[in-house]
Amino acid sequence: MGTETLFDISLTVNGVVREARVPARRLLSDCLRHDLGLTGTHVGCEHGVCGCCTVLLDGEPVRSCLTFAVSVDGHEITTIEGLAAPDGTLSPVQRAFAESHALQCGFCTPGFLCTVTALLRENPSPSDEEILEGISGNLCRCTGYQNIIKAVHRAAEIAAEENGAGVPAGSHRAVTEES
Repeated sequence: MGTETLFDISLTVNGVVREARVPARRLLSDCLRHDLGLTGTHVGCEHGVCGCCTVLLDGEPVRSCLTFAVSVDGHEITTIEGLAAPDGTLSPVQRAFAESHALQCGFCTPGFLCTVTALLRENPSPSDEEILEGISGNLCRCTGYQNIIKAVHRAAEIAAEENGAGVPAGSHRAVTEES
């Protein structure tokens, strides 16, 4: 048997430069969990279908179970561990999921939180349809998506309040107040 070639990679994970020595076929999810000890990223289907392993690669959501670690050498990765502020203050998305009881069993939650963070960065006030489209690559096997959708609207409200923009048009609260 031959010896497997290892590659040195450098990733900025949650704002910290991390080094790892990995085989060419090492998945990013395995690198994060096993080499770097960041176990917040969950692995569900291992086929890129369920979205549990979603992390942000240079701010864009990717399936870490379909991404080779060597292919992201030199890039910035944000995992669930990196969404909160350095002092531990939860992000608007994290707070909204907790407030809206959108966590359910929690297995899929890291992927949802990363996906929704990117969604709201791109569209700070999404409609229900835009939310459904945005989270369509993430599966929750518990019971449903109603509280998750509620949480996305609430996260948009929290982010808007923190940015001093008030309640964004089209948000859940705006719809409720207008009705």
